[in-house]
Amino acid sequence: MMKNEKSAKTFKKRNYKPWIIALSVILIGAIGVLSGMRGVKDFDAFDLTILPLMNAIFNSFTFVFLVCALIAILKRNITVHRRFIYAAFVTTFLFLITYVSYHYLAPSTPYGGEGFMAGFYYFILITHIILAAAIVPLALTSVARAWNMENERHKKIARWTMPIWLYVSFTGVLVYILISPYY
Repeated sequence: MMKNEKSAKTFKKRNYKPWIIALSVILIGAIGVLSGMRGVKDFDAFDLTILPLMNAIFNSFTFVFLVCALIAILKRNITVHRRFIYAAFVTTFLFLITYVSYHYLAPSTPYGGEGFMAGFYYFILITHIILAAAIVPLALTSVARAWNMENERHKKIARWTMPIWLYVSFTGVLVYILISPYY
């Protein structure tokens, strides 16, 4: 018996479901709570508008990493695909840190546009928020299935996860571009 055959037979799948549920509830819940907060009064240690810019930068990197991961998997280069997915998780995590920090420290910024642009902005914002909440358990489940070597199940969920995550990261940048004049 070859080494790979032996290690494949002794591989034990792990149950990541409790962690996925817990992380999803904690992250989505924390962001939901922050959306109702008004921000810290008299915070002037630095210009807080740098944080939304950082959010957009991290979202941009996430988008690029996901496109590279998609290209890699279409070329059947699993190692490169995996590295870009991990990079996307890192930039998404950094985004979450700056997003939570900004919304904890700063009051909400109202959109100042009107007419078609206001409708466009709110459509993008609402779909972005809904799909951003959905992407948390989808991305975590996708990576858990890959870790458990459940390749067919991973492919099935990744077909939904990848386009939604791409949309969320792209529209995150778009939301920043549309609201940045009003900070």
